[in-house]
Amino acid sequence: MPFAGIDIGSTMTKVVITDEHENILASHIGPTGAEHRHLALRVMEDTIRHAELSFDALDFIVATGYGRINVPFSDKQITEITCHARGIRSLFPTARTIIDIGGQDSKGIKLDSQGKVADFVMNDKCAAGTGRFLEVIADTLGIDLEKMGEISLAAKGFVQISNMCTVFAEHEVTSRLAEGADVAQIAAGLHQAIAERVVNMTRRLGIEKDIVVTGGGAKNPGLIKAIEFQAGFAVLIPPEPFITGALGAALAGKDLFMRGIKPELPRKKEDVRFFS
Repeated sequence: MPFAGIDIGSTMTKVVITDEHENILASHIGPTGAEHRHLALRVMEDTIRHAELSFDALDFIVATGYGRINVPFSDKQITEITCHARGIRSLFPTARTIIDIGGQDSKGIKLDSQGKVADFVMNDKCAAGTGRFLEVIADTLGIDLEKMGEISLAAKGFVQISNMCTVFAEHEVTSRLAEGADVAQIAAGLHQAIAERVVNMTRRLGIEKDIVVTGGGAKNPGLIKAIEFQAGFAVLIPPEPFITGALGAALAGKDLFMRGIKPELPRKKEDVRFFS
């Protein structure tokens, strides 16, 4: 009984296929392109192949994320907030707070004692507190984004960064460099600024342990250290922080199927609807 979840984010697309016991059979992580519909079909086919399954063997497919409306072969569309909660709860039953730091937005999600979404808050109007913000500033500093977290951990103290608007932050960082400030300390200051913004946003929900951090930001050790400092708690990191939304989508599909909700139409890859 395989179930699939596809999460089309603004920068990354993720697919997870699970069985009825919530074991992951296969997964995919890759960049989101301009042609969402063709991309969705292609990555789903690749993941199905890795799971050694056929397209019509999938019992239920749920689409989530920024581009979920562009997955015509899905049986259900569910918001990324709900899917993140379902995925995280399966990995960490004690989770009560989720901080998701994606490429273009950041989210805070509060879970109740049953693992359901009690409330959420989102920053999707500004790049501050996102992977895109760090990407721009890493380029300004002349360092690789993937190394930025490790570089910041080597800093003895940090340089205060007051501007969180990407354009003004670039200018401030350039000025700090011209003054001779240490790159590692600037990187550490940027992580502290982002962590303060994201944690304060999530604090409006009432932060409770256990806290789980997901998304690309969870792979940045400097940012994780800064979040723990700002929150006052240690945080938990999923084995693969990118796929929690897709995992939750697959598990939500399993939940619907087990409740007797079945796909309305037979699913055939050759169906012209998939390419419309």
